Amino acid sequence: MEGNRCHVVVVGGGIAGLAAAWYLRQGGEGVRVTVLDGARRIGGKLFASEVAGVQVDAGAEAMLARRPEGRALAEDVGLGGELRDPATTQAAILSRGALRAMPAGQVMGVPSDLAALVRSGVLSPAGLARVPLDRVLPATLVTTDVSVASYVRARMGEEVVERLVEPMLGGVYAGRAERLSLEATMPGIAAAARSERSLLTAAREIVTGARKEGPVFTTLHRGMGSLPAAVAEASGAEIRTGVTVRELRRTESGWRLVAGPVPEPEVIEADAVVVAVPAPAAGRLLAAEVPGAAAELARIEYASMAVVTLAYPRAAFPVPPTGSGYLVPPVERRAVKAATFSSVKWPHLAEADPDLVMLRCSVGRLGEEALLQRDDADLVALAVEEMAEVAGARGLPRDSRVTRWGGSLPQYDVGHLDRVARIRAAVASQPGLAVCGAAYDGLGVPACVATARTAAARILDHLDPAGQWHGKADSLTKG
Repeated sequence: MEGNRCHVVVVGGGIAGLAAAWYLRQGGEGVRVTVLDGARRIGGKLFASEVAGVQVDAGAEAMLARRPEGRALAEDVGLGGELRDPATTQAAILSRGALRAMPAGQVMGVPSDLAALVRSGVLSPAGLARVPLDRVLPATLVTTDVSVASYVRARMGEEVVERLVEPMLGGVYAGRAERLSLEATMPGIAAAARSERSLLTAAREIVTGARKEGPVFTTLHRGMGSLPAAVAEASGAEIRTGVTVRELRRTESGWRLVAGPVPEPEVIEADAVVVAVPAPAAGRLLAAEVPGAAAELARIEYASMAVVTLAYPRAAFPVPPTGSGYLVPPVERRAVKAATFSSVKWPHLAEADPDLVMLRCSVGRLGEEALLQRDDADLVALAVEEMAEVAGARGLPRDSRVTRWGGSLPQYDVGHLDRVARIRAAVASQPGLAVCGAAYDGLGVPACVATARTAAARILDHLDPAGQWHGKADSLTKG
């Protein structure tokens, strides 16, 4: 502690770490915050750069609008006027060799409307015939966490898993339904499964409630990549990039961090620490003082993927793309797992250059690391071939960009929520220590921001138990 000011170090400059710094600042003038990140830039998976002269996100391109945390943070740091809603969210599924409309009224691929499912043509006649049996089958008792695939298959059959649920989960987690936790990835469905015999009925109730909530997604005019810098500036924190923290140790008065290269270590003293890095790095930092949490963090696996962004002249499309894009089930055995028609989905991108059609192709799922070892030119060629075959693009794009996200998407395998509870319990035994980020309660921006707010509140409660600072810690847990 320096004078009357407490020093908090946030390890990790992604959106969770930066949001934690901002929330800590709300604790008043009693906190000085330093953010350390080993990368050359802040923002983690939120990053935008120019393609054919247009600023386009290279990582996450949107955030859930139906969770308030992300939108509220953007407004709080002065970006409220930059928020943009999509022109369309009507996506398709590339199933059985053709683009087919995503069935209306689905919840992460789980159908709620049999008529819409039939009209979509996504399933075969045999697959369609299996779905209504959900209404007459005995209840599938869910007393412990199970995989998404095992539960949905038991209720609706294999094709719903393969051709609807798998591509949805692949788009979010780059994961596999056989491994992903029902409780962690589909909490609404999991809750309904405990009270409803029919999955169709449960999904319909969720859809009915969601229709009252407005647009699903929102983004920023300059891309989600513009959010980190705004949060960093508003936080008033000292931001240091290119600084890798190698060691974290408890001291009599707080914490000692060792950063920098081994030959020239830098020792940093802190009253409290927020660890906001991915699970493997967090585990290494916590190994000395919180071995229980470190062991659990080491068990969280990560998937890798790449985003190939293409900028075509509008004349390359005899028929302009429609809808927001499409998802590809793994059973189709294609390299591209999803495509976004960015300049159709986001009007501000079309306005930036009306002569361009901006597209994003996602490549890679868990277990497809060999595909991602191909060089950038090969990945661009795969994406160009996909756009020619599926979207009718002629010729080559005017510009392209390949962004690789190695080990970037945590996998919420069966038992994930229990694992997170054990991690948090172990961390809670250490005063002045908190964790946040995508490894815990959700991959999207709002979920990461929520973990940051919780972490900041924990630190402020530790530093100021009487709540005497201007922005009291308990205010961060509201809203």
